[in-house]
Amino acid sequence: MTGTSVIWHVRCRPDTSPEDYRNVLDLLTGFTPQVQPLPPLAALAQVRGSLRLFGVDAGELAARFRVQALVQTGVDTHIGVADTWATAATASARTGRSGVLHLPDHRAVEHFLAPLPIQALHGIGPAQAGQLQRYGLHTVGALAAMEETVVCRILGGKAGRTLRARARGIDPRAVAVRKMPESTAESFAFDRDVYDPVLVRAALLDLAVTLGGRIRGRGQIASGLTLAVRLAGGGTTERTKRLPQPSAHTEDLRAGTLRLLDAMAFQRARIRRLTLAAEDLRSADEGPGTQLSLDDAREARLRLEPVIDKLNARYGHRVAGPAAAYRRAS
Repeated sequence: MTGTSVIWHVRCRPDTSPEDYRNVLDLLTGFTPQVQPLPPLAALAQVRGSLRLFGVDAGELAARFRVQALVQTGVDTHIGVADTWATAATASARTGRSGVLHLPDHRAVEHFLAPLPIQALHGIGPAQAGQLQRYGLHTVGALAAMEETVVCRILGGKAGRTLRARARGIDPRAVAVRKMPESTAESFAFDRDVYDPVLVRAALLDLAVTLGGRIRGRGQIASGLTLAVRLAGGGTTERTKRLPQPSAHTEDLRAGTLRLLDAMAFQRARIRRLTLAAEDLRSADEGPGTQLSLDDAREARLRLEPVIDKLNARYGHRVAGPAAAYRRAS
């Protein structure tokens, strides 16, 4: 830990559009140049160098930023302020009505983390939380107090060490300054909380179809995907994965999306909203080109894509597409 709370985790509302998200990032760089986008809905900022300039502490500065973001972009942000990435991200999900939770020192961090339910710790997945609970570890404080060797036996070496350290307020990762890669996102909100995997996968397929058609229409390809899942309890789980090779084909986007979902291991968690983003977009001319495949069925599907795109462009979105995507409406 740094000993001083200078890291912000800025969390935008789940319904924030990609354009509004970029506007929030632009505003954030006016407060500090040390910004790391975490698309589609979050960002990290290191504000150590800004505190003397503005003459306030990191919590007060976060409150100023939040007001300006609401006035200038219309986006309601929630900001966790702490001395590490993981603690700030955990705090940003529990800011309360003020929208800012400032943990100024290690004592405040311990007091905040210890009573939290284990699933509230940033970076822990539902399956990992379930494993810990089966061993009687129901709070972040219980995880922090457990011997590292025991946690590693439950979760595996790397995951066990990492999550136990985060439970103790330790996270060595620095804010990695970089520009926002070009991306595009699409969301779907269920009209009720669902845990039916058929409905969830159908909705994700429809998002992949939409994104694929959009980036093909722009002459672009995506290098990666980010899936953000809003759960019934209000928490959001997010995971990013690079594609084996840049692509705009619906089949490749669908396969990558389902791998992301499977990696989250939700089992019977109730899901409220899905957001899928195609990341690191570039011109299709920069890609590997169409690779010859020995899979005749895949080749046939790829040949149909331009036909489907033309039908949808002429008659409207979802006129043509994979049948499974239409099951979400049932």
